[in-house]
Amino acid sequence: MSEPLETIYDVLVIGAGPTGLACAIDAQRAGFRTVIVDKGCLCNSLFHYPAHMTFFTTPELLEIGDMPFSSPNQKPSRNEALEYYRKVAEHYALDVRQYHTVDRVSGSDGDFVVHTTDRFGRGVNMRARKLIVSTGYYDLPNYLGIPGEELHKVRHYYHEPHPFFGLNVLVIGGKNSAAIAALDLWRHGAKVTLVHRGSEMHRHVKYWILPDINNRVANGEIKAYFNSTVENISEDEVTLATPQGEVTLENHFVFALTGYHPDFAFIEKLGVILDAENDRCPICDPATHESNVPGIYLAGVIVAGERTNEIFIENGRFHGKLIADSLRSKLAVAAV
Repeated sequence: MSEPLETIYDVLVIGAGPTGLACAIDAQRAGFRTVIVDKGCLCNSLFHYPAHMTFFTTPELLEIGDMPFSSPNQKPSRNEALEYYRKVAEHYALDVRQYHTVDRVSGSDGDFVVHTTDRFGRGVNMRARKLIVSTGYYDLPNYLGIPGEELHKVRHYYHEPHPFFGLNVLVIGGKNSAAIAALDLWRHGAKVTLVHRGSEMHRHVKYWILPDINNRVANGEIKAYFNSTVENISEDEVTLATPQGEVTLENHFVFALTGYHPDFAFIEKLGVILDAENDRCPICDPATHESNVPGIYLAGVIVAGERTNEIFIENGRFHGKLIADSLRSKLAVAAV
């Protein structure tokens, strides 16, 4: 199943997160026929954030498409953000193809063919003159490579605490995700142990979270092992390497919240070159965001390669305007 062969979009955006939506809006405003594809739902990464997560920023810094983000809270919640981005997509009547996984891209500048598979395994192909890749990084966890990591009890995403009430839960990591999960689990009745390879919680943990997690550790409410790593995970236990020697703990669930990375393999399959000497940042014109492959533009966090803490919604949302300016000079805008 494919689009009719004569159907060709001006712009196809891969990724329906906030940055991808912003890019589609800017392209559409510039007069280009635009479509978005995503392997998950609208704002798939945000949907998989913790259910009661609060953003670290204010609502106006999350706005796209010149639509105000109204919230009674200084820092909006995940649910508020999902509602906002749904309303934006609805307002601009964006053509979003959810649950379409991009398998490969063929063709070249002016006539790309994007080969996708829908959730039933059916092939759906779409043609486009230009591509914008805004795939983020949240879908690919940084695996630890330790025995037992493949067990069902090991999770790389934290959503909500209720299923873990009264159970022994190990949280691996020392940054915001680990601190938030450990605190939420503890407050909802889980018996939480935290392990981190550093000597203390990371300095980038948000200022209102850091004293909370440090106090819980100091009071013994959350047991923490610093300068430590996980050596093995079994069905009923975890084994840690600590400065005091090997420690084995009874365990029911593990949250390995050790970060995520962009899909570098997919980017390279497109022909985009990654700069190994610059944290695998893709070759990209900073003025236009066009990659070394003519007609393929990059937007959002993938522009920063492995430095995933440099680009967020707050600054990635502006990439669409730069790309739209470039598209105006390279595509003839249909009269409207």
